[in-house]
Amino acid sequence: MTTKALADFVATLRYEDLPEAVVSQACRLILDAVGCAVSAWTEDPEKARIARDIATLYPASPGAGVIGAPDVVAQPAFAALANGILINAADNDDTHKRALLHVGSVVVPTALALAETERLSGRDLIVALVAGYEVAVRVGMAVMPTHYRFWHSTATNGTLGAAATAAKALRLDAAATRMALGLAGTQAAGLNTFFESGDMTKSIHPGKAALNGVLSAQLARLGATSPPTILEHPKGYLNAFSLEPKLEALTAGLGGEWEILQNGFKFFPSVLASHSPIQATLAIVQRHAIDPARIARVTNETYTTVSTHFSSKEVGSVMAARVSVPYCIAVAAVDRVLTQAQFAPARIHDPLVRQVLSRTEVIADPALDALYPAKFPARVTITLDDGQAFSETVLLPKGDPGAPLSDQEIDEKFQANCAGLLSANAVDRLRAAILGLPEAAAIAGFPALTR
Repeated sequence: MTTKALADFVATLRYEDLPEAVVSQACRLILDAVGCAVSAWTEDPEKARIARDIATLYPASPGAGVIGAPDVVAQPAFAALANGILINAADNDDTHKRALLHVGSVVVPTALALAETERLSGRDLIVALVAGYEVAVRVGMAVMPTHYRFWHSTATNGTLGAAATAAKALRLDAAATRMALGLAGTQAAGLNTFFESGDMTKSIHPGKAALNGVLSAQLARLGATSPPTILEHPKGYLNAFSLEPKLEALTAGLGGEWEILQNGFKFFPSVLASHSPIQATLAIVQRHAIDPARIARVTNETYTTVSTHFSSKEVGSVMAARVSVPYCIAVAAVDRVLTQAQFAPARIHDPLVRQVLSRTEVIADPALDALYPAKFPARVTITLDDGQAFSETVLLPKGDPGAPLSDQEIDEKFQANCAGLLSANAVDRLRAAILGLPEAAAIAGFPALTR
């Protein structure tokens, strides 16, 4: 019974079971997620306002805070909703490539909300976080890749990870945790339609998954029942959400091989599929004196998912630009850099960027497709109007576990994300609180530190 095995793992997991590398990774992931949430207030203020305002509709005392809105105290499920939206708002949050899942934007807000209301220690928070990462990723790997035809895996698979985190934070036993997973599985939803429209559902999804996870654990604590075999049942989650379910992926290496260590940190604030082609493009334009006005054609030969999901040129919003690989390539070719500034409306509508965008194509290559998902390969070729062509291939994007960011680079990203809202002193205090979690007797409430 696979659902039972996951529930038993979550309920019995202890801080003492976690290798030092896992504890360190958990702290880095919280640091990264909180920084991403802070950046939402400057990079997507309208989405941040909506996140804050939805939380204000569900006040509570005591309750949990919203990052960047220290005057808001909400019921934990709705604080988790708001913070999940904020963490994902600028598409700069961590990603597990085999599960194709932004785990942090679901699990971190769940853990933070309940850590406040349940007065958890730092170690308790870390254990709950790790439990959620391990469950979410294994569920994701069990239903991918066909799951991604229609479903946004952060919304769907993330719901089960959030439920695992919430169950651990609420100290549920194995039987109640199993009920929480069943309640989560039957609520999981979230469609991939936003890849073309670039609307806000992409960021609402992780917040809603976090909310559903908290709700599932709270219901289970009250005695609510659910299908005890929600994952493996013939009419259960795996069979409903995948054409080729892999039941064995749910428990492979459980408790010994830590999938949290396979989460990558984003180096660019855009969909992960764009990172290898961005790097390839930057390598070309920084090595050669290319006048972007002379670019006749750009091709990105890559794996199939990029062409089917991330190749839209209808870039009418900031989020649409972040999930458009052709746009990311085009603006990188023109600006010779890719930061948050490249997703400002002025850059999205720049005539030269639009010209290069119109000449950029994504092509599925069978040889490169065979490397996915172990690698995220891209071969970019820029051809000029005189026929001269330049090519570059990148197999692993910077930030992938195979090409990891250093602790210094993660910290620099955190500082850059916070700089638009917080003073240097506030950033230092927030960083110290997060990295000091293993020794924290109680959670002070990170939202209060973003005042």
